[in-house]
Amino acid sequence: MSTSPDRRSRKRLVTRQSISDAATRLFLERGFDQVTVDEIAAAADVGRMTVFNHFPRKEDMFFDRDEEGREVLRNALRQRDARVTPIETLRLLAHRLVAEQRPYVEFSALSQGFVQTIADSETLKARARAIRDELAQLVTLALAECAGREASDPDAHLAAGLLLATWSVAFLQAHRTFDQKQDAEAAKAVFLALVDKGSMALKAAMAGTPYA
Repeated sequence: MSTSPDRRSRKRLVTRQSISDAATRLFLERGFDQVTVDEIAAAADVGRMTVFNHFPRKEDMFFDRDEEGREVLRNALRQRDARVTPIETLRLLAHRLVAEQRPYVEFSALSQGFVQTIADSETLKARARAIRDELAQLVTLALAECAGREASDPDAHLAAGLLLATWSVAFLQAHRTFDQKQDAEAAKAVFLALVDKGSMALKAAMAGTPYA
């Protein structure tokens, strides 16, 4: 009897999650560079090739929510209320993600472990920088699309670069706040205050464009 597509899909998702969970546990316990793919495969009770079928690179197992986060950004701009500017849409998105307690904006002992694991690995730091550049390109394209402009629009590139800088600073400062105070609410407040402040500056810089 053949397996239905839905069942296969569910099984694939379960396997992927199992691999991701095993990898995350090992990375946080021992450090990214000290863990091998074979050890991850053994911990997840799958073969080495199964790991690579789900995660082409070892770094992908650490940043396993990357694509999900990209889709959130795309959807926020594609589905925005026409009465709300793109920059304001993304500011409101930050507040919604915090209110919904999404993992991308979690400030906790667990998230501190992720941040420290990145800081301890040149490979992860390089991948984090690459992801930031890729997100800037994604936001550039999404901004230009929702404004009916070409992807080469310099205003879209400037807006995306400033937006990513704002969120990056807000994210890092929020984690520093949590590290110092062990207070998730204080960290969230810092994150949102900096996003709000950066958004005000971004609106001023983009005045006269369809993005502000």
